[in-house]
Amino acid sequence: MARVRIPIGPQHPALKEPENFTITLDGERVVGADIRIGYTHRGIEKLMESRSYIQNLYLVERICGICSYTHVYNYTHNVEEVLGLKAPPRAEYIRTLFLELERLHSHLLWVGVAGHEIGFDTLFMYTWQDRELVQDLLEMISGNRVNYAMNTVGGVRRDVSEEQRQKVLKAMDVVEKRCKFYQEMATNEKTLLSRAVGVGILKPSDAIRLCAVGPTARASGIDMDIRRDDPYAVYPELKFNVPTTDTCDVMGRVVVRVLELYEIIGMIRQLMQKLPAGDIKVKAPRRVPEGEAISHTEAPRGEDIHYLHADGTDKPERYKVRTPTMANMPSVAKMLEGVYLADVPITLAAIDPCMGCMDRVLVLKDGKEERNVLEWDRLRKYGIRWYAERGWKQ
Repeated sequence: MARVRIPIGPQHPALKEPENFTITLDGERVVGADIRIGYTHRGIEKLMESRSYIQNLYLVERICGICSYTHVYNYTHNVEEVLGLKAPPRAEYIRTLFLELERLHSHLLWVGVAGHEIGFDTLFMYTWQDRELVQDLLEMISGNRVNYAMNTVGGVRRDVSEEQRQKVLKAMDVVEKRCKFYQEMATNEKTLLSRAVGVGILKPSDAIRLCAVGPTARASGIDMDIRRDDPYAVYPELKFNVPTTDTCDVMGRVVVRVLELYEIIGMIRQLMQKLPAGDIKVKAPRRVPEGEAISHTEAPRGEDIHYLHADGTDKPERYKVRTPTMANMPSVAKMLEGVYLADVPITLAAIDPCMGCMDRVLVLKDGKEERNVLEWDRLRKYGIRWYAERGWKQ
C-alpha cells in the first residue's frame, strides 16, 4: 500500500492552537511525523528587554494562560537572586499555594480535554465543573481567575485571610471526593480504556534520550520531579509522593495526573495548616545590579526553565524561557509512530501541549539558518513581504 502524507493543522478541530503536524500513513497506521512550530510566536522574550522589571511581572504571566504562575515565580526568583533578596516565609507559603492550586486546575482541565479528544464529553463536563471550585479559590485570593498578578519582587501582593484559609481547606475536601470518582472512572471506564491503553508508546529509554519532562516522563517510569529533586519555595517542608507508571502510554499519562491530584490536595492542606505569620513582602529597588540567574520549577506540564541576564539598569538585558512543551515536543513524534490515524489527537493531547508558550521562530535563507539578529523594523517588513508573496493582504 502506498504511503500518504496528510497535514494536521495549522487549523484543525483537534488543535486548540495553530501548529502543523505532517503525518505519514501506511494504511491507517502512522509511520512518521514532521512537526513545524512557530505559528503563535509572540516575541515575549524580546519584549521583556524593553520593559522594566515591574512591567515584566505582568508580561511574563502572559507566556501561558494555564500555568501563568509558574512563569512569574521563576521570574521573581531570578530577579530576587540577582538582587540578593529573600521573600518572607509567609510569602513563600502563599507562592507555593498558588503553584499547587494552579497545578490542580491544570490537571483537572487536562483530564477533561483528554476525555473530549476521545469523544468522552461526559468526563469533560465533570472535570471542568470541579475545576471551577479551584478557579473560585484563585479568584477569591488574587482577584483573578487566570493571570493572578500575585507576585511582586520581594514577595506577594495579597495576603491570605483566616476566612480564606478555611475556605481553601473545605474546598479540598470536596475536590478529593471528586478525585476518587475520576480514579474509579480512569481505571474502569471502557470508553477511556479502549482509546488510551497501548496508545502513544514512549519507552523509558526514548523518554530519557528525547529529554521528556513532567507527567510525560513519569508515565514512562522516569522518577523525576523538580519539587523533590531540586526543591524550591517551601517544598522541602512538605511531604508528598511522586506518582509514576510503567505503561508508557496515554493511559499512563492519565493515571499519573489523576494520582497527582491527591498529592496536590495533600500539599495544599499542609500549606494552609502550617501557614506562618509575618510580612508578605520586602522592599526591592527598581534597578537590578549586573548579574545572571537561572531558575527552574516543576510546572504542571514538567520542568520550566528561566534565565535572566541583568546589566545594571531597570530592564533585563536578556531573558530566556524553556517551557515544558518545548522539551516534550520531540517525544510526540516518537509517540505517534505506530498509532492509528484516529488516535493522533489524543496522542498529541497526552503531553498537554501549550503552543503559545512553546513557540519559537527561526528564519531560513536559501535553506540555511540566518544567524544575524532581526531588528523590529526589519522583522515587520519581512512579515509584510512574506504575506504579500502568498497573496494575503494585511
